[in-house]
Amino acid sequence: MTRRILLPGAGTGAGNNLIRSLREDYPGLVVVGTNDDRFTLRNSKANRNYLVPRVGDPRFADALRTIIERERIDLLMPNTDADVGVVSELCDVLPCRTFLPSKAVIERCQDVSELSQFLRGHDVPAPATAAVRHLASLERIFARFEASERLWCRPRGGAGSRAAAPVDSLEDARAWISYWERVQGIPASDFTLSEYLPGRDFACQSLWKDGRLVLIKTVERLAPPGTEGRAGATSAMGALVKAVNEPRIVEICDRAIRALDPHASGAFGINLRENRAGVPCITDVHAGRFFTMLNFFDFTGRHNMSAVYVRLALDEPVELEQPYDVVEDRYLIRGVDTLPAIFCADQLSEGIEGIA
Repeated sequence: MTRRILLPGAGTGAGNNLIRSLREDYPGLVVVGTNDDRFTLRNSKANRNYLVPRVGDPRFADALRTIIERERIDLLMPNTDADVGVVSELCDVLPCRTFLPSKAVIERCQDVSELSQFLRGHDVPAPATAAVRHLASLERIFARFEASERLWCRPRGGAGSRAAAPVDSLEDARAWISYWERVQGIPASDFTLSEYLPGRDFACQSLWKDGRLVLIKTVERLAPPGTEGRAGATSAMGALVKAVNEPRIVEICDRAIRALDPHASGAFGINLRENRAGVPCITDVHAGRFFTMLNFFDFTGRHNMSAVYVRLALDEPVELEQPYDVVEDRYLIRGVDTLPAIFCADQLSEGIEGIA
C-alpha cells in the first residue's frame, strides 16, 4: 500500500532533510509539500507541492483540508513549532491522521518560562527562569539572582536562539530587549531571563506512543554555526555535532516527558545544557517535531527515527529491542549551502595535509 504524507514547510532545510530521511528507509512513500512562499516551495524535494495561505490566515485550514482530500493523505507531519501549534488546533477537523502530543503539552512546551517552572516543580533539572513583564520589572528580576551572575536573555518562544544573548548586567538586558522591541517589534513581555548554563550542550530526540518510550538518541553540539567572535554564543543548530552515549541525558529526558504527559505520543526534541555544577538542565522541549539536524539521528545507529515515526503514526508494526539507540564515534558537519555530512572519527583527517 502506498502511503502519503503532507509536509507543511516544504522547501526549507528542515523539510528537505525530513524528505531525505524518509526516502532512505520508507520506500514508496509519497510526500506532498506545502508552503506560503513560492520561492521556498520551488526548492522542495516533495513529489508534489502546493502554495497555501500563511499560518494564521483564516483560509489555511480549508486549504489543508482540500489538499488532504485531493491527495488522499494518510498523515500530516508538521515540522516547526508554529506548524505544530496550528495543527494541534485542527486535529479534530482534519480528514487524516496526526501524531502529536496533546494540545496542552504543546502549549506548555512552547513557553520556556512556564516549561521551566513546571519541570523544576517536578524535580527535573531546568534553569531558574523569570518572565519579563515590562522593562521596569528587570530590576526586580535581577535582584533574584546573584549580583555577579551572568543571565541568559531570550524570548518565551521560538527556535534557533533568535533574539537570545547572554547579559552581564541590568543595563545589558535593558539595552538588548529595547533593541528587539524597537527594531524587530518583539515586546518586552515576550522575553525571559534565566540562569546562564556554561557547560556542555546536548540534544535528545525521542519518539513516544501511548506513554511508552519507543526510541531515543543523544548528541552533543560542539560548535554553533556563524557565531565566531560572539561571547557565549550558542545555537540549536550545530555546525559540528557528535553522537554520544549519555544515559544521564536519557534519564532526565525520560523523566521530563513522563511528567509532562504520562500518556505521551509523538516526537519530542529536547535541548539541554550543563549548569556550573555539571548537571544537564533542559532548556527547550520541542513537542511534536524533529530537530533540523534529524538526518544525523536517522542515518546513524540501528533505526531511522523519521521512518519509525511514520510507522508508529500509521499503527504499523515497530519492534525495537531497546529504546536507547546508542551511537558513538560519529560526527555531523554542517554549513551554509552544503548538505550535512556524517563522518567517523578516523575519517575527519582524510585528505587533509598539514604544514610542518
